[in-house]
Parts: sequence; structure tokens; C-alpha cells
Amino acid sequence: MIESAYAAGQQEPSIIGFLLPIFILVLMYFILIRPQSKKLKEHKKMVAALKVGDEIATSGGIYGKITKLTDSYAILKISNNTEIKLQRNSINQILPKNTLDNIK
Repeated sequence: MIESAYAAGQQEPSIIGFLLPIFILVLMYFILIRPQSKKLKEHKKMVAALKVGDEIATSGGIYGKITKLTDSYAILKISNNTEIKLQRNSINQILPKNTLDNIK
């Protein structure tokens, strides 16, 4: 008698209980992971396209003009007689031409 009561209380697992975690994982991929990987891909493309003479802004807020490039580093002229060496990955954006002249 007790066994029949326990048997009546159990239900078969529904398909919703199985698909809900999968749906949540797919949703997390499209909301969090995919946009971040897209942004990283665009940044790598931008860093690869750098050339001498480009005016750039760094992630630290420094503006300057590239005077020399190596595989990993860029030499940036930030004012007269002042150059700094920084990693290419720290470059945040390429500015339009003559932006630095218009700021002064």
C-alpha cells in the first residue's frame, strides 16, 4: 500500500526540464560570450592594421602619433621630443587624420 502511494507521486521527467538548462546555456552564449569574442576579433584586426603615422588613443587615455612599429610594441610621439614605448594591444582606437592638430 505504501509502495503504491510513492509510485503514484512520482512523475516522468518532462522534456521542458531537460531543455531548459540547454536553452539557458545557449542564451548565455549569445548574450555574453559571442559579443565579447566579436569585439576581441575587431580589436585584433585594428591592431594588425596599424601603420607609422597613425594617430591613436591608448587604453590609458594617452593620445599620440606612431613613429615606429615592431611586432609587439609601438613607439608613440606624444609631444615634441617625447616618445613612449607601449604594447600594441594597449592601443584602443585609431583617430582620424589631423585630430591631434585640431586638439592643440
